[in-house]
Amino acid sequence: MPQLKPLNIGLVGYGFMGRTHSNGYKRVNDFFDLEYRPILKAVCGRSEANAKAFAEKWQYESYETDWKKLVARKDIDAIDICTPNDSHAEIAIAAAEAGKMVLCEKPLARDMKESLPMVLAVEKAGVKNTVWYNYRRAPAVTFAKQLIDQGKLGRIFHYRANFLQDWTISADLPQGGAGLWRLDAASAGSGVTGDLLAHCIDTALWLNGSITTVSAMTETFVKERKHTLTGKVEPVGIDDACAFMCRFENGSLGLFESTRYARGHKALYTFEINGENGSLKWDLHDLHRLQYFNYGDEGPLRGWRSIHVTDSDHPYMKHWWVPGLQIGYEHTFVHQVADFLQDLASGKPTSPTFREALETQAVCDAVLDSAEVGQWQTVVPA
Repeated sequence: MPQLKPLNIGLVGYGFMGRTHSNGYKRVNDFFDLEYRPILKAVCGRSEANAKAFAEKWQYESYETDWKKLVARKDIDAIDICTPNDSHAEIAIAAAEAGKMVLCEKPLARDMKESLPMVLAVEKAGVKNTVWYNYRRAPAVTFAKQLIDQGKLGRIFHYRANFLQDWTISADLPQGGAGLWRLDAASAGSGVTGDLLAHCIDTALWLNGSITTVSAMTETFVKERKHTLTGKVEPVGIDDACAFMCRFENGSLGLFESTRYARGHKALYTFEINGENGSLKWDLHDLHRLQYFNYGDEGPLRGWRSIHVTDSDHPYMKHWWVPGLQIGYEHTFVHQVADFLQDLASGKPTSPTFREALETQAVCDAVLDSAEVGQWQTVVPA
């Protein structure tokens, strides 16, 4: 068996997403035949104790407490950014200028103003880059993409998606700090729009094409929260809930909703696409199944079918178990690492690139602008 080429990973951030990415790097060569092997070279975090503990647990060779030192290291090939949104731009630009490949958690940054320089930096440096919109890599979602591209649905009329959670309902929950930065506008940029709807938007752009105009409304239900870092009660600047209508370039209509105030929902992400010849539905809670309606079926047998996406001819599944045995959330990150490494070997970009993720950011910005002014807004990609 040929010797695999090492790809030395420098991870910035050791929270939840740091774990998902690390798991992807560790497992990918166990299941995919690749030319490259990720080497967990170093993890970086502000707390030395936490960085050291993470390095030991996930078997990183070393750790740093200053991301600038990590970027400057000659033994690092790729920088993986798993930090709060307000630091994405600075780290990504520095990494690109240092000639490192860059993998960045979503969203690309807090807004277009921060995101565009990131895109220009990686393109100027000519470094490989991608953004971790991992739900594309759920086999059922990739299969949906294949069916759409094959014309199974025909002309698309409607796209609707939602992402519902309930974890911020309590007014006693503080904002800011390591665990709650998503509630702090200074760190996150926005609330559910950048955190949850960004996933829905990325998938929609991938499956159904560009969004041209949006009309949105947002709400912040708890107006003030104690800030973890200052200890003071401060205004809440993020959106707790967002809903918007949109028009796609292909003429179809879209409806999107996201909230952290849907009691009983922890991570309900669903989408449905209605076309002239058929429809598709997907639910993250049942992520290995794709619901498909084919109007071309014989009348008495016409109805929704549930496709168990576990066969070897389904996307990614030949690398896992025997047909009928499903996989889960964590495997979407393994798939993204596998695609990144395969594309690295072949010289192809890995979608979504920073440039592609910029379009998602443009939609998010238009959504927030529309909600603020109460009018339809045109999506203006850079």
